[in-house]
Amino acid sequence: MRWRPPMVRGARWTTPVAGLNFARSNSGEVADGARRLAAIMFTDMVGYTALMQADETAALKVLERHNRLLRPVFARFGGREIKTVGDAFLVEFESALDAVHAAIELQRSLHEYNAGSTEAWKIRIRIGIHLGDVVRSAGDVLGDAVNIASRIEPLAEPEGICLTQQVFDQVQNKLTTPLVKLPPRELKNIQLPVGVYKVARTWLGEGSELSAAGPDAEHHLAVLPLSNISAEPADAYFADGLTEELISVLSQVPGLGVIARTSVMPYKTAPKSVAQVGAELAVESVLEGSVRKAGNRIRITLQLIDVATQRHIWASSYNREVDDVFAVQSDIAESTAEALRLRLAARSTPGGGRRLTSNPEAYDLYLRGLVAATEPGERLAEAVRCFTRATELDPAFAEAFAAWAGLYVVAAGDSIPMRDVMPKARELVARALQLDPDSSEAHASLANITFQSDHDWARAEAEFRTAIALNPSNVRAHQFLGLMLIALGRFDEATELLQRAVRLDPGGTHRMTLALAAVYAGKFDEAIAYVDEALERDPSSNGLHIIRGMFCLAAGRLSEARREADVPPGNSPDGPYDHALLNALVGRPETGRAYVATVERGEAKTYISDTHLAMLCAALGERERALGLLEKALREGDAVLWLYYRGPWFDSVWGDPRFVALLHTYDLPTDPRPRPPSSASR
Repeated sequence: MRWRPPMVRGARWTTPVAGLNFARSNSGEVADGARRLAAIMFTDMVGYTALMQADETAALKVLERHNRLLRPVFARFGGREIKTVGDAFLVEFESALDAVHAAIELQRSLHEYNAGSTEAWKIRIRIGIHLGDVVRSAGDVLGDAVNIASRIEPLAEPEGICLTQQVFDQVQNKLTTPLVKLPPRELKNIQLPVGVYKVARTWLGEGSELSAAGPDAEHHLAVLPLSNISAEPADAYFADGLTEELISVLSQVPGLGVIARTSVMPYKTAPKSVAQVGAELAVESVLEGSVRKAGNRIRITLQLIDVATQRHIWASSYNREVDDVFAVQSDIAESTAEALRLRLAARSTPGGGRRLTSNPEAYDLYLRGLVAATEPGERLAEAVRCFTRATELDPAFAEAFAAWAGLYVVAAGDSIPMRDVMPKARELVARALQLDPDSSEAHASLANITFQSDHDWARAEAEFRTAIALNPSNVRAHQFLGLMLIALGRFDEATELLQRAVRLDPGGTHRMTLALAAVYAGKFDEAIAYVDEALERDPSSNGLHIIRGMFCLAAGRLSEARREADVPPGNSPDGPYDHALLNALVGRPETGRAYVATVERGEAKTYISDTHLAMLCAALGERERALGLLEKALREGDAVLWLYYRGPWFDSVWGDPRFVALLHTYDLPTDPRPRPPSSASR
C-alpha cells in the first residue's frame, strides 16, 4: 500500500527551514556592520499551525501564554530577542553555555507547566542552537550562524534541544545533562555536513538511559551492494539478495543503525567513493565486497571501512557451500559488531545465528524473491513464484513466509486489490509467526493487516512497536506506523517515526510522507517546502509537480496548483490518474471525466481501486457515485479510505451523513480538517 500522489524514488532533500520571515524587533540595537561571535537560538512551537487552523481564537491565547513563559527565561540568561513571528523566536546570546542553560530551563519549566495544564493549553517547543560569526544590520543579525541554527531546530524532538558541534565544544565539560551525538547532517545551502548533538531530555526522564548509552548510542552503517564477479551475469540476483540478507541480519545488532536497501542500491549502478557515500547517507562506516558463485560454491570478500579515516576496520573472505551461507552471515554480523566495538545481546544478534533453511535451492529462490519483491508492481508474479516454491521445498522456512506476506501487504490496494491478497497474507503471517515468533517482518505485516483490514488501530500499533523492538532498523514498520498515525491525526508522533525512517533510508520516499503529515496537520507551507527542495534536485519530475499542485490546492493557492496541473503526466503508470485528479480539482473536469471513461473501458495502465475512483468522482462533484464507490470498497474488502479521507478531493462529501458513517465504521477521527489561511488566493 502506497499513498497517491506517487511517492518519488531517488530524490533526497532536507527538513525545510521554519521561520525565515520573522518580523524585526527594536530591542537591543547595536552598530550596523558589527561582526562578532554569538550563540544563536531558534525556537518553534510544536503543533501550533494545526491549532491555528482549527481554532484561531484559542491559538492566539496559547501563543500569548507561550510568549509570557519564554521571554523572562531569555532575559534571565542574557538572551537578546532579535526576531519573532507567530510561534517562533530568534534569540542571540553572548555565551554558548548561557544559550544551552536557557534552553534547558525553558524545556524544564514548560514541562512542569504542561504537567498541570489541560491538553488544550499544553505548550511544547523545539530548540536549535549554533555558535558562529554574525553581522549586525539594522538591529537584525545575518550570516551562516543564523542559517545553521534555523536548520537544526526542526531536527529536535518535541520538548527537545539540538545543538551543533561548535556549541558542543564549548559546553561539553560544563553540563551535568548528557549530550548525545547524532549522525552528521547535510543542511540546505551549507557546503559540509554539520555535526549535531541532542540534549538528553532529563525533564522527561531520559537522563540515566542516555548517559549510560554515551554519545555513540547508535552507530550507523551502510552495506553497499555486493559486486557480482561470477562468470554468469545471471547470478547477479544472488549478490543482490545476499546484500538484502546482510542488511537484515546486521540491522538486528543492538546499537547499530543500518541503512535500508532502497538507499544503497543506487550505488550499484552509480558507484561513489566511501567518503561520498558517508556524506550522502550520514554513516560512520561502510561495508563493501564481492560475491563469486560457481555452482554450489560461493566466495564472499568483505571489508569494513571507517568513513572519517578511510581506513579498513576489518576485512575477511569466506569460501563456503551455498547451504552454509547462513553461517557466513552470522560470522559477518558478529565480526562487524566486534570491529565496531558494539555490545551484542546475550544471544548474539537476534536471528544472526539461526539457520534460515537447510535447503540450498529454497534459499536460492528466497534470494530471487527478495530481489523481485523490491518492484512489486512489475515483478509481483515472479516474487510470488519464488516464495511459493521456496516454502514448498522447505515448509519450515519462516523468513520466506514473512517476506511473502510483506510483499502482499505492500502491493495491496496499490497494484492489486486488497480483497485478493489480504486473506492470503493473513495465512502467511500466521505461518511465519508460528515458525518464528521473533520475526520483525512478520509482526510488521500482521500490524498492516490488522489496521488496514480489521481497523483495529490499538492492536496494530502494538504489533508495529513489537516489530521495531525486534529490529530497530525495520524501515517498513516505521513507515507504515507513521502512515497509520497520520490517519489517526497523531501528526507529531508520525513525524518522529518518519524522521527515523528518513535516517535509516535517506534515499527512500519517506520525506514525501513527512510532507503528507504536514499538509494534513495544516502546515501547508512546510509541506510545500519539502516538495520545493525535492524539485531543486529533480526539476523534471512530473510526479513532484503533481504533488506540489495537490499541496498548493490544499493551501488555497489555486493559481499555483493550476500551473502544476499544466505539467504533463509523464511516463509513470500512475501519472495519468494523478494528473486527471489534480486537473479535476483545479476546475478542469474534462480531463477527469476522460480518465474515468478510460477506467470504465478497462484501459487504465494500472490498477485503480474503488477508493481512488471515488476520489476522482468526488473531485468532479459526482457525490452520490463517490459515496457509493466508497461503500462498495468497504463491503468488498478494498478499504483504503483511511489513507485519503483528509484530502481536498473529498471536499464535496465531507460532512455528508454517509461519509461520516464511513469514518465511524473505520473508527477514524471526524474532527474538522485544517483549512487554508483566509487570505489564500483562490
